[in-house]
Order: sequence, then C-alpha cells, then structure tokens
Amino acid sequence: MIEQHFPVPGYPFTPCSHKLPDGNLLSYLDLGEGPVVIMLHGNPSWSYLYRNLAGLLQKNYRVIVPDHLGCGFSDKPQDYPYRLDNHIANLEHLLNKLGIKRASLVLHDWGGAIGMGYAVRQKEKIESLVVFNTAAFRSRRIPWRIRICRTPFLGPLLIRGFNAFAAAAIHMAVTKKMSADVAQGFLFPYDSWRTRIATLRFVQDIPLTPREQSWGTLVKIEKGLSFFTETPMLICWGGRDFCFNEHFFKEWQSRFPRAECHYFKNAGHYLLEDAFDQIAPLVEEFLAKSVSFCRYSK
Repeated sequence: MIEQHFPVPGYPFTPCSHKLPDGNLLSYLDLGEGPVVIMLHGNPSWSYLYRNLAGLLQKNYRVIVPDHLGCGFSDKPQDYPYRLDNHIANLEHLLNKLGIKRASLVLHDWGGAIGMGYAVRQKEKIESLVVFNTAAFRSRRIPWRIRICRTPFLGPLLIRGFNAFAAAAIHMAVTKKMSADVAQGFLFPYDSWRTRIATLRFVQDIPLTPREQSWGTLVKIEKGLSFFTETPMLICWGGRDFCFNEHFFKEWQSRFPRAECHYFKNAGHYLLEDAFDQIAPLVEEFLAKSVSFCRYSK
C-alpha cells in the first residue's frame, strides 16, 4: 500500500501498489466492496479520469482502477517496450494476484484495446462491459494532430519536451472548459521529459498497418470480440470527439447490436468531464441490471 495521500485536487484516494514480474510497480485504486468493476483509462489520462465514477460506485461495488505502466502513479521505466501486449499482460498479472473471478469492465480510449485484450484472454470472467469513446478493432483513421506526434524527432519533442499531447487534451478533449484544478489533476503525473515516456509510446504504438508491432495483438482482440455479443454492454459516446468519432461509435453498434447505446452530441473525448451527471445514473442502472442478470444466469 502506498502510504501517503497525493496532493491532487478531487482525487481523495490512497493508491495501492503491485509489483510486476519485471520489478516495476503498478499503481491502482481498490475501493469499496461487492461485485467487481474494473475501470481502464487511456492516453494521456490516468485513473484520475474515473475519480468521480469510482467515488460514486464504491458504495455498492469493489472498484479497481489501475494506472497503466508509465501513467499516473505507476512506475515510468525509460527502456520499457510499452506495447499493447505488455499492458494487457500487466493488467492480467494484477487481477490474477487480486484473485478476481468475475468482473465488469469500464473502457475508455486505449483502455478499450487493453480491456478487451484481457477479456479475450479471460472470457469467462467478464460479467458486463461499459464502453466510452474507444476502439478494440482495426482502423486506419487517425487525426493529423495525432499522426504528427508519431513523426520521428518531432513527436518526442512535442510530447516529451512540450507536453503537447496531455496539455492539448485538457482543451481539445472537452467541450466544457475545465477548471484549473481539474486541468492540474490530468497533468499532474506528466511534469517532465522522463514522466511523459508512456504518453509518447502509446502514440507510437497505435497499430495502423500490419508492419507495426501491436497489429497482430489487435487482430487477435478483434477476432475475439464476437464472443461477447451476448454480454450485457452499455455504450456511452461523446459526439464531439475529434479522434474516436461517430465512425467508431457505429462500428461498436454494428458489432454489438444488442448493446444499450447513448449518444451525447455535445460531449467530447473526456465525456465523463462533459456529461458526468447524465452518464453516471446510466452506468449505475446498467450495472445493477447486468450484474444481477449474470449472477442469476450462473
């Protein structure tokens, strides 16, 4: 257990620490008791993204919110590969150590591919799925603002030198202006060249073509999605996301026609910042139904 509280506004949690096989430490929140809900963030956010939803659900659920390696309060090794497969393996190691037998997943951004990668490997453990602006299937669509950050020399300078990715997100990922405290919270773990390593590596690891190292991992995940067509799924989508746009929303709907879908036309990529008051009750209601259904059907 990490002993001190961290001075992050709106994040009144004491993280736990898990040692991975390679010796790196993974930080995670473990809150409340009851059916397990695992929340997985993307890039360039961290468990702070889920602070409000985790705080709400911990009254009735055991909520586990990891910081992917290189993110949040997890270790940030400089010579680590930071591939999709690595992140899935780290999550799997953590949840095995915690003895998780059944869980619902909440997915956002890279958390979609990581979470569904875990789900495909541990199919029988998944009770239900909550999907926020993400993907777990192949696509060649990438905004120019992200593509330019994959450029050799310029990408590292922008992301690690000027914090262009995380700093831009506090403006571009929302439609409602963040307060100074919330913006500080999102940026808190990424304050130097060294601490921004994973922010860059995630961008570099986006598998757009078969030549890229995580392409094969993503293909396996995509092929495994069909297993979950009968799994209860809630999709909440921010309609003003410049990255995961309506194309991705329609792809989820096509693959999971039985999913409960809600489209928030005025919310951005960080839709939990723009539309939390509308989304939170939907998640509560969905989990109450889907968890009881899964338990009844065992």
